[in-house]
Amino acid sequence: MQAITAPGRDAGVSGLTLTDLPYPHAAENDVVVRVHAAGFTRGELDWPATWTDRSGHDRTPSVPGHEVSGVVAALGYGTTGLTVGQRVFGLTDWARNGSLAEYVAVEARNLAPLPADVDHTVAAALPISGLTAWQGLFDHARILTGQTVLIHGAAGAVGSIAVQLALEAGTRVIGTGRSADRDTVLAQGAHTFLDLEADWVKEAGEVDVVFDVIGGDILERSAALVRAGGTLVTIAQPPTVQPEDGRALFFVVEPDRARLADLAQRVRDGRLDVRVGAVVPLKEALAAFAPKLRVTGRTIIRVAED
Repeated sequence: MQAITAPGRDAGVSGLTLTDLPYPHAAENDVVVRVHAAGFTRGELDWPATWTDRSGHDRTPSVPGHEVSGVVAALGYGTTGLTVGQRVFGLTDWARNGSLAEYVAVEARNLAPLPADVDHTVAAALPISGLTAWQGLFDHARILTGQTVLIHGAAGAVGSIAVQLALEAGTRVIGTGRSADRDTVLAQGAHTFLDLEADWVKEAGEVDVVFDVIGGDILERSAALVRAGGTLVTIAQPPTVQPEDGRALFFVVEPDRARLADLAQRVRDGRLDVRVGAVVPLKEALAAFAPKLRVTGRTIIRVAED
């Protein structure tokens, strides 16, 4: 099979190549998925798990990509709940070869059935962004109707879904971004847009929850906005500051089959819009890791046709 491979951390994006690899083995409780579409995170070549297995041993060359949508091609010993030929989508394992390949082995519990009327390209854009937005807002920040939620990077993959989920939960949503993102964020329904290149801290006022996807100075300055009893939650880095009378926490998204199924249903119902900005074939995935132009929405790799 063909796959995008990375030879080592030092090689960076320029070291990515389209390579022939052996067909993956389905271990116990695994499935092998014939990949139709795959999503990736540009920063994943810097993640420690990209280069080692669960025991800490080197596993280069490594196949990147942790979001997959496709069809079950084989079942490992003891695998239940899924069948050969079934459409599925979800997260590939952090410390194993990923989804930028024609086939990938995945723990079955990380996958959810994919309805026939949801396109593979949309499904491949949903797992990390959708689960991150949900877990940040509801599992960690525990947002409530009537609260005010500030979402940084509200035009981005995670931020745009977080805006929609927070609005559906009955909160007042403040979205931030670059000035060029204003119309996009407001079109999603955010009540207020704040330009991160302007004096956004002064304009924001007190909020119950800050959902940060950017980190750095923006994360640190956000702590002062959280009112008593509120929460600052981030996926960018462990926070170095705490709200004066609130919580600050960092988390990494976790697989959740039931939540994936719920998110897919929201897409079917028209309650959740997943922004796919570009769809490129596997052979062009190398350029997608280092695009020359900014793409509005997720870049998804099309591996096989339906």
